[in-house]
This record gives sequence, structure tokens and C-alpha cells, in this order.
Amino acid sequence: MPTPRQTAGPFYPVDWEGDADGDLVRVTGAAAVAQGVVTHLRGRVLDIRGAPVPGAVVEIWQCDALGRYRHPRDRQSRRDEGFQGRGRVVAGADGSYAFRTIRPVAYPGRTPHIHAAIVAPGCQPLVTQFYVEGEPLNERDGLFNALRDPLQRDAVMLRLEHADRIETGVLLTNRDIVLS
Repeated sequence: MPTPRQTAGPFYPVDWEGDADGDLVRVTGAAAVAQGVVTHLRGRVLDIRGAPVPGAVVEIWQCDALGRYRHPRDRQSRRDEGFQGRGRVVAGADGSYAFRTIRPVAYPGRTPHIHAAIVAPGCQPLVTQFYVEGEPLNERDGLFNALRDPLQRDAVMLRLEHADRIETGVLLTNRDIVLS
């Protein structure tokens, strides 16, 4: 089953210049490290037959630990200057991708989530959102609840586990992305 499509939301990054790599927890030139629980998001980009999609461009963006996006229209309050807010990587030969980010947090009206956009030759572009498994706010989130099929919900769920073997105090989640 292909990963379900969802809206990009109002805060798709307008600035991809500068530091927009796979490590969202450190901003080049900033002394501060991002607030929040470091989370490693890994997976593979696959086609509908389950074959890897090497060279797929995977972008993610999310709010910081204060609930703010790195976007000019999000002017609610101060932002975490140590958090990159968006990242872009190219999938490896085996379709693998990896980001070092923070555990997504809620903000008014939304459950914790991470936005993703994937583009690859020969596949339909995909924009989706990933949600934290077991998060109580999922039940009240309109976009999450638009996914009525349990298989679709499962395809965008992040199962967070402690991963001290990688880095002390961090979380890890594996989320494959299936393109149509």
C-alpha cells in the first residue's frame, strides 16, 4: 500500500538555503543545540512493488520544541534558534534515508507530527505527515482522523523506541515510505 497523501500545511519551508541537511538538531554557526528529545528517523523509500528507490529526495519539516515553525508566517513567539526546522537528504542505493531531529511536539490544534515530501524519478511526488503512535491527541486531530483506514494510519505511524545504543537519551523510529 502506498503511503497516504496529506496536506503540506501552511508552513512548507520557503528557505532551503544554508543548513538544510539531515541533522535538524544542530544549525551551522549556532552555539545552541535544539531543545527537545533527539529522535533518529530512518527508513527506506520504496516503490509500489517494494523495490528501493535510490536517489529519491526526502524532505522533512516540523515545529520546534516550542511549537514554532521556521517560517515567516509563524510569528507567534520566539523560535528555538538551535533547531534547523527542515532537512533534505537523498536516499541511498538501497533506498535508505536518515534524519536526526527532535520528537515531534503538539501545538494548538495539532497532534505531534512531522511533514514529509518525497520526489523520485518514475514515481508520483508525495507529501504526507507522520504521527506518533499512542499519542492521545491523535484522536482529536482532524488530519489524522481523515485517515479512516487502519492500514493507512499504520503507514504514517512513528513507533518511537529508546535507542541509547546510538546516543544516550535518544529515540529511534523506522518509517518506510512507499511511492506510487
